[in-house]
Amino acid sequence: MADVNRGNRPLSPHLQVYRPQLTSVTSIFARLTGVALLGAAFLVVWWFLAASAGPEYFALVNGLMTSWFGDLVMFAALWAVCYHFLSGLRHLYWDTGRGFEIEFAEKLGWAVVFGSVILAVLAALIL
Repeated sequence: MADVNRGNRPLSPHLQVYRPQLTSVTSIFARLTGVALLGAAFLVVWWFLAASAGPEYFALVNGLMTSWFGDLVMFAALWAVCYHFLSGLRHLYWDTGRGFEIEFAEKLGWAVVFGSVILAVLAALIL
């Protein structure tokens, strides 16, 4: 028989019920950085297409891409690459069935956050 009280309660707990945890926040950021990297890839493709379109249009796009705002966007994309890479390594480690203890999973989450910042700064300084 159908549950007559089903309309009076939520189907599943929602965001208001749970306190955000580091592992869930880092997982959400991994998805967001993946989408952001797609946007950055479109900017780079636009830059290349502008180079093939002619010197005037390339000068316009190149001016935008090499401005302080373009540098900021490209550094954010560099950080997103580092974050997404380290988050992927964390998930590969989890795929082996290890690292699910709460304390260790939180340490891995902080390692991804701080490691991505350090890698992005180092890469920006080297490149």
